[in-house]
Amino acid sequence: MRFLKIYILGFLLFTTQTLLAQIEFTTAVSKNKLGVNQRFKVQFSVNKQGADNFKPPAFTNFKVLAGPSSSVNQSWINGKTTYTQSYIYIVQPTKVGEFTIQPASIEYDGKIETSNPIKITVTKAVEIPKDPNNPLYVAQQNIHLVAEISNTKPYVGEGIYVVYKLYVSENISVHDFRVTESPQYNGFWNQDIDVKDSNVRKGKYNGEDYRYLILKRAVLIPQRNGKLKIEPIKMDFSVGIPTGRGDFFGNPITHNINYSAQSSLKSVNVKALPEEGKPIDFTGAVGEFDFKVVANKNVLKANDAATIKVEVSGKGNLKLFEIPKITTPSELEVYTPEHKERVSTSLSGLRGSISDSYTVVPQYKGKYKIPKVSFTYFNPKEKKYNTITSEDMYVNVTEGKELPNAAVTNTDNDETTNVNKQVVVAKDNNFRFIALDTTLQPKENSVFFKTKSFYLLLLLPFLVIPIGIFIGRKNAERAGDVFGNRIRKADKLAKKYLSQAKKQLGNQEQFYIALEKALHNFLKAKLLVETSDISKEKISEILRDKGVETTTIKEFIDVLNDCDFARYTPTTNVMMEQEFEKAKEVITKIDKHL
Repeated sequence: MRFLKIYILGFLLFTTQTLLAQIEFTTAVSKNKLGVNQRFKVQFSVNKQGADNFKPPAFTNFKVLAGPSSSVNQSWINGKTTYTQSYIYIVQPTKVGEFTIQPASIEYDGKIETSNPIKITVTKAVEIPKDPNNPLYVAQQNIHLVAEISNTKPYVGEGIYVVYKLYVSENISVHDFRVTESPQYNGFWNQDIDVKDSNVRKGKYNGEDYRYLILKRAVLIPQRNGKLKIEPIKMDFSVGIPTGRGDFFGNPITHNINYSAQSSLKSVNVKALPEEGKPIDFTGAVGEFDFKVVANKNVLKANDAATIKVEVSGKGNLKLFEIPKITTPSELEVYTPEHKERVSTSLSGLRGSISDSYTVVPQYKGKYKIPKVSFTYFNPKEKKYNTITSEDMYVNVTEGKELPNAAVTNTDNDETTNVNKQVVVAKDNNFRFIALDTTLQPKENSVFFKTKSFYLLLLLPFLVIPIGIFIGRKNAERAGDVFGNRIRKADKLAKKYLSQAKKQLGNQEQFYIALEKALHNFLKAKLLVETSDISKEKISEILRDKGVETTTIKEFIDVLNDCDFARYTPTTNVMMEQEFEKAKEVITKIDKHL
């Protein structure tokens, strides 16, 4: 019986020790249900010292606002030791739904351990409690992203613009910001306008004084009628929130946080173009336009070229409709028109001109009529269609072959006259006898044989062969000199790095890295050892064994030390030039002894 008790007690002690020795790697969150505009804490904890190679999950559908930050907690209570190491993240969901934070992994005792997954329920945005001591609430009340639209009820094809502004109150400071998601313009033709003036301005927001910055501008032209949405712009900020306290010198102390914001969703009610009074030739032009058809010349000869230009100019959706085409008689050869656009984009919309230039080449003599062309557009201000019609155009070909049985327009009475084919009349001198005697003279051909050039080319191989043999021997000797090749290669590399250091003058970190490499490669060339992997004391010892003076060795080591220290301390261009000259001088001194 006594033996049984001892056995049970030993089994319990063994089981307890085994359980205590088992590693625990867990995931915990500050809340499992929250709004899409809220943030929460994710903490991964391990209870064993020596766990390493922590790898967080991907945080799919979440955005990491801060982290990872780590903490270690170790305590001794009643002889019992507890140890906890934690990795902490602050994250925020990116959309509504139910999501899972996947397990993290960590390595312990040669094995990979994983934490437990956790489900998170994300609801629509919730109202953040009005707590003036909550940094998130303070940021929400003092930072505003605003989308301003010029016209919320345009016609299809009528240009509008949207301007995105960032308003920041005087109470907080914004250190940095970036766009995380650009707005979408589904149903709109759009073109961004460069924001050249990035200066901070002062203005009013809800009647209060604010600073604001123009972030983005774009011209939008709706392509269909109905209710179209302009998606919000989303941004991340690094915000300094005043704590109400000051430092030793009286400067205010701020609490820096990461904050995300977005503009509101905007809707545009696009009106359809009226069907009443819409001409058949309307191709979608909306705006205020002028239309003309001109030729660079109306009188020309056969096979000469004339240019007929069809141009639409003004303000409106210039890039979104087709220019009317001209109709020409079949006797005129017309090439594919050259299309040109001279359009500028501003907040007032698209302005400029578009044109098609036709090259016309007549083949026969006569007068040819190019019928008039009409262009129709809708004016949103007048709310009606306007049609501009050009005049009939005539091309007068004064010289050239007559076109057989061709109908040519008579401009006096708009009647056509037929041109009859001419009859060929035979005469005595229509055909001549074939000439039987010629006056051809043979060409003079110069003889190359026995000339100076002939003998020079004949002797050239005998001159080239000895030179080639001499050069080949020298190259073979140079290729066989393995030791010399190594020296030359290292010298060349050292010069390369020294020249690289000279190029980096003014760039502190890169200059000293290149300078240090040049010094090590110089020693590698002279000593045939890799000096970058040994200590400076060992370098000094090797140089002393080679007979280098102690002062020269000290100067060389000083330059190496300067390269190490100067990367992390302030320096000037003058100091870098002095260091470069010092390195050149010490390399020259060492080279005399090696």
